Amino acid sequence: MPSCRICKQHYPQSQFVPGNGPRYLTCVRCAVEQGMVDPEEVPQLYSDELVNARMALFSRRYAPWVLVILGWSLYFSFGNSLGIWSLIFFVSLIILTLIAPVIHFFGSARFKANLLKLTP
Repeated sequence: MPSCRICKQHYPQSQFVPGNGPRYLTCVRCAVEQGMVDPEEVPQLYSDELVNARMALFSRRYAPWVLVILGWSLYFSFGNSLGIWSLIFFVSLIILTLIAPVIHFFGSARFKANLLKLTP
């Protein structure tokens, strides 16, 4: 994968502005920021609103898994010695661990549909 000569990031070829001279090996984001092209000329440019919407979509998708990992880490670190609260914490972690794959599986069609809407 080529890298942008301005920001030094690696992108697929579709994310580069075609042309020679100053446009050669320049990603669309740097080309818009440098004034080489107008935002209307590059339809594959992710606007800030689109980036935020995609980030929110991915964070909603993977939040249960982060909670499971964080919960088990906290349980093994601090939760063993909390008396009755350790049992409540343990049972809730088991329930969350069993429900997270179901939520992930049943939400995959909605996630893919929303991601398709947010892809330029």
